[in-house]
Amino acid sequence: MTYAELLARLLPARRFGVVLGLDRVRALLDRLGAPDRRLGAIVHVGGTNGKGSTVAMIAALAAAAGQRVASFTSPHLSCLRERIVIDGAMIGEAEIVAAAERVAGAGGDELTFFEQITAIAVLAIAGAGVDVTVLEVGLGGRLDATNVVDPAVAVVTGVALDHQAILGDTIARIAGEKAGIWKPGRPAIIGASGVAEAVPLLVEAARAAGAEPRIVDAAAVAAVPALGLAGEHQRRNAAAAIAAVRALGLPIVASALASVKHPGRFEVIDPTGVPGVPRIILDGAHNPHGAAALAETLRASGERPALIAAVSADKDVAAIAAALAPVVRAVVATRYRQDRAMPPPELAAVFAAAAGAPIVIAGSLFLVGEARTLLLGAPTDPMLVTDPAGPPAPGESSR
Repeated sequence: MTYAELLARLLPARRFGVVLGLDRVRALLDRLGAPDRRLGAIVHVGGTNGKGSTVAMIAALAAAAGQRVASFTSPHLSCLRERIVIDGAMIGEAEIVAAAERVAGAGGDELTFFEQITAIAVLAIAGAGVDVTVLEVGLGGRLDATNVVDPAVAVVTGVALDHQAILGDTIARIAGEKAGIWKPGRPAIIGASGVAEAVPLLVEAARAAGAEPRIVDAAAVAAVPALGLAGEHQRRNAAAAIAAVRALGLPIVASALASVKHPGRFEVIDPTGVPGVPRIILDGAHNPHGAAALAETLRASGERPALIAAVSADKDVAAIAAALAPVVRAVVATRYRQDRAMPPPELAAVFAAAAGAPIVIAGSLFLVGEARTLLLGAPTDPMLVTDPAGPPAPGESSR
Protein backbone atom coordinates (compact mmCIF):
# COMPACT_ATOMS: atom_id res chain seq x y z
CA MET A 1 0.00 0.00 0.00
CA THR A 2 1.29 3.47 -0.85
CA TYR A 3 0.44 6.61 1.11
CA ALA A 4 -1.94 7.73 -1.66
CA GLU A 5 -3.61 4.31 -1.53
CA LEU A 6 -3.99 4.67 2.24
CA LEU A 7 -5.82 7.97 1.78
CA ALA A 8 -8.05 6.41 -0.87
CA ARG A 9 -8.78 3.52 1.48
CA LEU A 10 -9.72 5.83 4.36
CA LEU A 11 -11.95 8.06 2.24
CA PRO A 12 -14.94 5.67 2.05
CA ALA A 13 -14.91 5.37 5.86
CA ARG A 14 -16.15 8.96 6.10
CA ARG A 15 -19.60 7.81 4.97
CA PHE A 16 -19.98 5.99 8.28
CA GLY A 17 -20.02 9.40 10.01
CA VAL A 18 -19.20 9.66 13.70
CA VAL A 19 -20.08 6.55 15.69
CA LEU A 20 -19.47 7.07 19.38
CA GLY A 21 -18.54 4.05 21.49
CA LEU A 22 -15.53 2.08 22.67
CA ASP A 23 -16.34 -1.56 21.94
CA ARG A 24 -15.29 -1.62 18.29
CA VAL A 25 -11.97 0.14 18.88
CA ARG A 26 -11.25 -2.00 21.93
CA ALA A 27 -11.88 -5.18 19.95
CA LEU A 28 -9.69 -3.98 17.08
CA LEU A 29 -6.80 -3.07 19.37
CA ASP A 30 -7.09 -6.42 21.12
CA ARG A 31 -6.80 -8.18 17.75
CA LEU A 32 -3.64 -6.12 17.19
CA GLY A 33 -2.12 -7.26 20.49
CA ALA A 34 -3.28 -4.34 22.67
CA PRO A 35 -0.74 -1.73 21.51
CA ASP A 36 -2.45 0.85 23.74
CA ARG A 37 -0.67 -0.82 26.66
CA ARG A 38 2.72 0.04 25.15
CA LEU A 39 2.43 3.80 24.93
CA GLY A 40 4.40 4.68 28.05
CA ALA A 41 2.73 7.12 30.44
CA ILE A 42 -0.41 8.43 28.74
CA VAL A 43 -1.80 11.94 29.13
CA HIS A 44 -5.36 12.15 27.79
CA VAL A 45 -6.48 15.68 26.89
CA GLY A 46 -10.10 16.71 26.38
CA GLY A 47 -12.05 19.95 26.52
CA THR A 48 -14.00 22.25 24.23
CA ASN A 49 -11.11 24.50 23.22
CA GLY A 50 -7.35 24.54 23.69
CA LYS A 51 -6.77 20.79 23.43
CA GLY A 52 -4.24 20.94 20.60
CA SER A 53 -2.22 23.77 22.15
CA THR A 54 -2.24 22.01 25.52
CA VAL A 55 -1.04 18.78 23.89
CA ALA A 56 1.79 20.68 22.19
CA MET A 57 2.89 22.25 25.47
CA ILE A 58 2.68 18.97 27.42
CA ALA A 59 4.80 17.30 24.74
CA ALA A 60 7.38 20.10 24.86
CA LEU A 61 7.60 20.03 28.65
CA ALA A 62 7.92 16.24 28.78
CA ALA A 63 10.61 16.26 26.09
CA ALA A 64 12.52 18.97 27.96
CA ALA A 65 12.39 16.72 31.02
CA GLY A 66 14.28 14.05 29.09
CA GLN A 67 11.37 11.92 27.89
CA ARG A 68 10.76 10.51 24.43
CA VAL A 69 7.32 11.81 23.52
CA ALA A 70 4.61 11.09 20.95
CA SER A 71 1.28 12.79 20.38
CA PHE A 72 -1.96 12.22 18.49
CA THR A 73 -4.16 15.19 17.65
CA SER A 74 -7.08 16.06 15.37
CA PRO A 75 -8.08 17.39 12.97
CA HIS A 76 -5.11 17.88 10.67
CA LEU A 77 -4.71 21.13 8.73
CA SER A 78 -3.35 19.97 5.38
CA CYS A 79 -1.80 16.51 5.77
CA LEU A 80 -3.15 13.46 7.59
CA ARG A 81 0.33 12.65 8.93
CA GLU A 82 0.27 15.84 11.05
CA ARG A 83 -1.93 13.99 13.53
CA ILE A 84 0.86 11.66 14.66
CA VAL A 85 4.07 13.22 15.97
CA ILE A 86 6.91 11.09 17.38
CA ASP A 87 10.05 12.64 18.87
CA GLY A 88 8.96 16.04 17.56
CA ALA A 89 8.57 14.94 13.93
CA MET A 90 5.48 14.17 11.87
CA ILE A 91 5.20 10.46 11.14
CA GLY A 92 6.68 9.37 7.81
CA GLU A 93 4.65 7.94 4.95
CA ALA A 94 6.23 4.50 5.25
CA GLU A 95 5.53 4.32 8.98
CA ILE A 96 1.88 5.35 8.77
CA VAL A 97 1.29 3.00 5.84
CA ALA A 98 2.84 0.08 7.76
CA ALA A 99 0.53 0.73 10.71
CA ALA A 100 -2.47 1.18 8.42
CA GLU A 101 -1.82 -2.15 6.70
CA ARG A 102 -1.85 -3.93 10.05
CA VAL A 103 -5.05 -2.14 11.08
CA ALA A 104 -6.72 -3.08 7.79
CA GLY A 105 -5.55 -6.67 8.20
CA ALA A 106 -7.22 -6.81 11.60
CA GLY A 107 -10.58 -5.70 10.21
CA GLY A 108 -10.14 -1.96 10.57
CA ASP A 109 -11.93 -1.21 7.29
CA GLU A 110 -15.22 -1.91 9.07
CA LEU A 111 -14.70 1.04 11.42
CA THR A 112 -15.23 4.77 11.01
CA PHE A 113 -12.54 7.15 9.79
CA PHE A 114 -11.67 8.40 13.28
CA GLU A 115 -11.68 4.92 14.79
CA GLN A 116 -9.25 3.76 12.11
CA ILE A 117 -6.87 6.70 12.41
CA THR A 118 -6.91 6.35 16.20
CA ALA A 119 -5.93 2.69 15.91
CA ILE A 120 -3.25 3.55 13.33
CA ALA A 121 -1.81 6.20 15.66
CA VAL A 122 -1.80 3.91 18.69
CA LEU A 123 -0.11 1.11 16.73
CA ALA A 124 2.53 3.42 15.23
CA ILE A 125 3.32 5.08 18.55
CA ALA A 126 3.51 1.73 20.36
CA GLY A 127 6.14 0.63 17.88
CA ALA A 128 8.25 3.70 18.59
CA GLY A 129 8.82 2.80 22.25
CA VAL A 130 8.25 6.28 23.67
CA ASP A 131 8.14 7.23 27.36
CA VAL A 132 5.11 9.55 27.19
CA THR A 133 2.15 9.66 24.82
CA VAL A 134 -0.22 12.63 24.72
CA LEU A 135 -3.62 11.85 23.16
CA GLU A 136 -6.20 14.46 22.19
CA VAL A 137 -9.86 13.53 22.44
CA GLY A 138 -11.61 13.69 19.08
CA LEU A 139 -15.15 14.54 20.20
CA GLY A 140 -16.62 14.65 23.70
CA GLY A 141 -14.68 12.16 25.78
CA ARG A 142 -16.80 9.47 27.40
CA LEU A 143 -17.48 7.58 24.16
CA ASP A 144 -14.61 8.92 22.06
CA ALA A 145 -12.40 6.30 20.41
CA THR A 146 -9.34 7.56 22.31
CA ASN A 147 -11.01 6.72 25.62
CA VAL A 148 -10.01 3.06 25.34
CA VAL A 149 -6.65 3.98 26.88
CA ASP A 150 -5.69 3.87 30.56
CA PRO A 151 -4.06 7.28 31.12
CA ALA A 152 -1.71 8.22 33.91
CA VAL A 153 -3.23 11.71 33.84
CA ALA A 154 -6.38 13.13 32.25
CA VAL A 155 -6.91 16.81 31.42
CA VAL A 156 -10.07 18.71 30.55
CA THR A 157 -8.96 22.15 29.40
CA GLY A 158 -12.42 23.60 29.95
CA VAL A 159 -16.02 23.32 28.83
CA ALA A 160 -18.09 25.62 26.61
CA LEU A 161 -20.93 25.15 24.14
CA ASP A 162 -20.00 23.32 20.94
CA HIS A 163 -21.19 20.19 19.12
CA GLN A 164 -24.50 20.49 20.99
CA ALA A 165 -26.30 18.20 18.54
CA ILE A 166 -24.05 15.33 19.63
CA LEU A 167 -22.90 16.17 23.17
CA GLY A 168 -25.99 17.92 24.55
CA ASP A 169 -27.27 21.46 24.62
CA THR A 170 -26.28 22.46 28.15
CA ILE A 171 -22.97 23.01 29.92
CA ALA A 172 -23.91 20.26 32.39
CA ARG A 173 -24.44 17.67 29.66
CA ILE A 174 -21.29 18.62 27.78
CA ALA A 175 -19.26 18.61 31.01
CA GLY A 176 -20.55 15.12 31.72
CA GLU A 177 -19.29 13.90 28.35
CA LYS A 178 -15.90 15.61 28.75
CA ALA A 179 -15.51 14.19 32.26
CA GLY A 180 -15.91 10.69 30.88
CA ILE A 181 -12.11 10.53 30.51
CA TRP A 182 -11.55 10.67 34.30
CA LYS A 183 -10.15 7.41 35.65
CA PRO A 184 -10.19 5.98 39.20
CA GLY A 185 -7.13 6.86 41.26
CA ARG A 186 -5.66 9.09 38.55
CA PRO A 187 -5.15 12.87 38.56
CA ALA A 188 -7.95 14.80 36.84
CA ILE A 189 -6.61 18.18 35.75
CA ILE A 190 -9.42 20.74 35.45
CA GLY A 191 -8.26 23.61 33.27
CA ALA A 192 -9.26 27.26 33.25
CA SER A 193 -10.06 27.56 29.55
CA GLY A 194 -13.83 27.13 29.75
CA VAL A 195 -16.82 28.68 31.46
CA ALA A 196 -16.68 28.92 35.25
CA GLU A 197 -19.94 27.07 35.82
CA ALA A 198 -18.39 23.87 34.44
CA VAL A 199 -15.63 23.65 37.06
CA PRO A 200 -17.74 22.33 39.99
CA LEU A 201 -19.42 19.90 37.60
CA LEU A 202 -16.04 18.53 36.54
CA VAL A 203 -14.91 18.29 40.17
CA GLU A 204 -18.07 16.41 41.11
CA ALA A 205 -17.63 14.03 38.18
CA ALA A 206 -14.00 13.40 39.10
CA ARG A 207 -14.92 12.50 42.65
CA ALA A 208 -17.73 10.25 41.44
CA ALA A 209 -15.23 8.43 39.21
CA GLY A 210 -12.74 8.03 42.06
CA ALA A 211 -10.28 10.35 40.31
CA GLU A 212 -8.19 13.06 41.98
CA PRO A 213 -9.47 16.50 40.92
CA ARG A 214 -6.80 19.18 40.59
CA ILE A 215 -8.09 22.63 39.63
CA VAL A 216 -5.98 25.04 37.60
CA ASP A 217 -6.70 28.31 39.40
CA ALA A 218 -5.92 31.97 38.74
CA ALA A 219 -2.66 31.75 40.70
CA ALA A 220 -1.44 28.91 38.47
CA VAL A 221 -2.28 30.92 35.36
CA ALA A 222 -0.52 34.01 36.75
CA ALA A 223 2.61 31.94 37.42
CA VAL A 224 2.95 30.79 33.79
CA PRO A 225 6.29 31.92 32.29
CA ALA A 226 6.87 33.46 28.85
CA LEU A 227 5.18 31.53 26.04
CA GLY A 228 5.78 31.07 22.35
CA LEU A 229 2.01 31.03 21.81
CA ALA A 230 0.15 34.35 21.82
CA GLY A 231 -2.92 35.20 23.86
CA GLU A 232 -4.10 35.12 27.45
CA HIS A 233 -6.04 31.95 26.68
CA GLN A 234 -2.71 30.21 25.97
CA ARG A 235 -1.57 31.06 29.48
CA ARG A 236 -4.58 29.16 30.75
CA ASN A 237 -3.73 26.23 28.48
CA ALA A 238 -0.10 26.35 29.61
CA ALA A 239 -1.13 26.21 33.26
CA ALA A 240 -3.06 23.00 32.55
CA ALA A 241 -0.07 21.56 30.67
CA ILE A 242 2.25 22.33 33.58
CA ALA A 243 -0.18 20.69 36.01
CA ALA A 244 -0.35 17.57 33.84
CA VAL A 245 3.43 17.19 33.53
CA ARG A 246 3.84 17.80 37.23
CA ALA A 247 1.27 15.05 37.87
CA LEU A 248 3.50 12.70 35.86
CA GLY A 249 6.24 13.39 38.40
CA LEU A 250 8.48 15.09 35.86
CA PRO A 251 10.49 18.26 36.50
CA ILE A 252 9.14 21.43 34.89
CA VAL A 253 11.58 23.01 32.44
CA ALA A 254 9.58 26.21 32.00
CA SER A 255 11.83 27.58 29.28
CA ALA A 256 10.54 24.87 26.94
CA LEU A 257 7.24 26.72 26.65
CA ALA A 258 8.87 29.74 25.00
CA SER A 259 9.66 27.75 21.86
CA VAL A 260 6.30 26.00 21.44
CA LYS A 261 4.55 26.78 18.17
CA HIS A 262 1.19 25.35 17.17
CA PRO A 263 0.12 25.83 13.55
CA GLY A 264 -3.17 27.62 13.02
CA ARG A 265 -3.40 29.03 16.55
CA PHE A 266 -2.77 32.79 16.22
CA GLU A 267 0.00 31.86 13.82
CA VAL A 268 1.62 35.00 12.42
CA ILE A 269 2.98 34.86 8.88
CA ASP A 270 4.99 37.55 7.12
CA PRO A 271 4.47 36.44 3.51
CA THR A 272 6.73 39.02 1.85
CA GLY A 273 9.14 40.30 4.48
CA VAL A 274 8.57 43.75 3.03
CA PRO A 275 8.07 46.53 5.61
CA GLY A 276 4.57 47.94 5.46
CA VAL A 277 3.00 44.84 3.92
CA PRO A 278 0.40 43.48 6.35
CA ARG A 279 1.10 40.33 8.28
CA ILE A 280 -1.30 37.43 8.03
CA ILE A 281 -2.65 35.80 11.17
CA LEU A 282 -4.07 32.26 11.00
CA ASP A 283 -6.37 31.11 13.77
CA GLY A 284 -8.67 28.10 13.96
CA ALA A 285 -11.30 29.72 16.19
CA HIS A 286 -14.46 27.84 15.20
CA ASN A 287 -16.96 28.27 18.03
CA PRO A 288 -18.12 31.24 20.14
CA HIS A 289 -15.72 30.53 23.00
CA GLY A 290 -12.76 30.21 20.64
CA ALA A 291 -13.82 33.35 18.78
CA ALA A 292 -13.94 35.22 22.08
CA ALA A 293 -10.37 34.12 22.84
CA LEU A 294 -9.24 35.32 19.41
CA ALA A 295 -11.02 38.63 19.95
CA GLU A 296 -9.32 38.98 23.34
CA THR A 297 -5.90 38.50 21.73
CA LEU A 298 -6.64 40.93 18.89
CA ARG A 299 -7.94 43.53 21.32
CA ALA A 300 -4.76 43.25 23.39
CA SER A 301 -2.66 43.80 20.25
CA GLY A 302 -4.30 47.18 19.64
CA GLU A 303 -4.90 46.40 15.96
CA ARG A 304 -8.20 46.18 14.06
CA PRO A 305 -7.50 43.75 11.22
CA ALA A 306 -9.49 42.66 8.22
CA LEU A 307 -11.05 39.25 8.72
CA ILE A 308 -11.27 36.54 6.07
CA ALA A 309 -13.81 34.12 7.50
CA ALA A 310 -15.31 30.77 6.62
CA VAL A 311 -17.44 28.93 9.16
CA SER A 312 -19.21 25.58 9.22
CA ALA A 313 -22.95 26.03 8.82
CA ASP A 314 -23.68 23.89 11.89
CA LYS A 315 -21.82 26.30 14.19
CA ASP A 316 -23.33 29.22 16.13
CA VAL A 317 -22.31 31.68 13.44
CA ALA A 318 -24.18 34.61 14.97
CA ALA A 319 -22.28 34.23 18.26
CA ILE A 320 -18.95 33.87 16.45
CA ALA A 321 -19.69 37.04 14.49
CA ALA A 322 -20.77 38.86 17.64
CA ALA A 323 -17.39 38.08 19.22
CA LEU A 324 -15.24 39.04 16.23
CA ALA A 325 -17.11 41.89 14.52
CA PRO A 326 -16.25 44.51 17.18
CA VAL A 327 -12.49 43.91 16.84
CA VAL A 328 -12.14 43.89 13.05
CA ARG A 329 -12.51 46.61 10.41
CA ALA A 330 -13.73 44.51 7.51
CA VAL A 331 -14.98 41.00 6.86
CA VAL A 332 -14.43 38.97 3.71
CA ALA A 333 -16.71 35.94 3.64
CA THR A 334 -15.42 32.86 1.85
CA ARG A 335 -15.66 29.08 2.16
CA TYR A 336 -13.40 26.01 2.25
CA ARG A 337 -13.54 22.71 0.35
CA GLN A 338 -15.99 20.95 2.63
CA ASP A 339 -19.74 20.54 2.45
CA ARG A 340 -20.00 21.87 6.00
CA ALA A 341 -18.93 25.39 4.97
CA MET A 342 -21.62 28.06 5.10
CA PRO A 343 -22.13 29.72 1.68
CA PRO A 344 -20.25 33.04 1.59
CA PRO A 345 -23.35 35.17 0.87
CA GLU A 346 -25.02 33.82 4.00
CA LEU A 347 -21.87 34.32 6.07
CA ALA A 348 -21.46 37.86 4.73
CA ALA A 349 -25.01 38.59 5.84
CA VAL A 350 -24.07 37.65 9.40
CA PHE A 351 -20.79 39.60 9.56
CA ALA A 352 -20.54 43.38 9.28
CA ALA A 353 -17.38 45.50 9.45
CA ALA A 354 -15.19 47.97 7.52
CA ALA A 355 -11.46 48.05 6.24
CA GLY A 356 -8.37 46.87 8.16
CA ALA A 357 -4.67 46.32 9.15
CA PRO A 358 -3.36 42.72 9.50
CA ILE A 359 -5.42 40.05 7.76
CA VAL A 360 -6.84 37.34 10.02
CA ILE A 361 -7.86 34.03 8.48
CA ALA A 362 -10.15 32.27 10.96
CA GLY A 363 -13.44 30.50 11.48
CA SER A 364 -12.36 26.93 10.82
CA LEU A 365 -9.26 24.75 11.05
CA PHE A 366 -10.21 23.45 7.60
CA LEU A 367 -9.81 26.99 6.21
CA VAL A 368 -6.56 27.54 8.11
CA GLY A 369 -5.15 24.29 6.72
CA GLU A 370 -5.86 25.34 3.15
CA ALA A 371 -4.44 28.82 3.81
CA ARG A 372 -1.21 27.36 5.22
CA THR A 373 -0.77 25.25 2.10
CA LEU A 374 -1.15 28.32 -0.11
CA LEU A 375 0.95 30.69 2.02
CA LEU A 376 3.65 28.41 3.44
CA GLY A 377 3.76 25.46 1.10
CA ALA A 378 2.70 23.19 3.99
CA PRO A 379 2.51 19.50 3.03
CA THR A 380 -0.89 18.47 1.76
CA ASP A 381 -2.45 15.18 0.80
CA PRO A 382 -3.30 14.45 -2.86
CA MET A 383 -6.95 14.04 -1.90
CA LEU A 384 -9.16 15.42 0.85
CA VAL A 385 -9.53 12.88 3.68
CA THR A 386 -10.66 14.07 7.10
CA ASP A 387 -13.20 13.57 9.86
CA PRO A 388 -16.87 13.28 8.85
CA ALA A 389 -19.43 15.83 10.00
CA GLY A 390 -21.39 13.63 12.38
CA PRO A 391 -23.68 10.60 12.55
CA PRO A 392 -24.46 8.71 9.32
CA ALA A 393 -27.06 10.25 7.05
CA PRO A 394 -30.51 8.60 7.08
CA GLY A 395 -30.37 5.36 5.19
CA GLU A 396 -26.59 4.97 5.50
CA SER A 397 -25.05 2.16 7.50
CA SER A 398 -22.95 3.01 10.54
CA ARG A 399 -21.57 -0.52 10.59
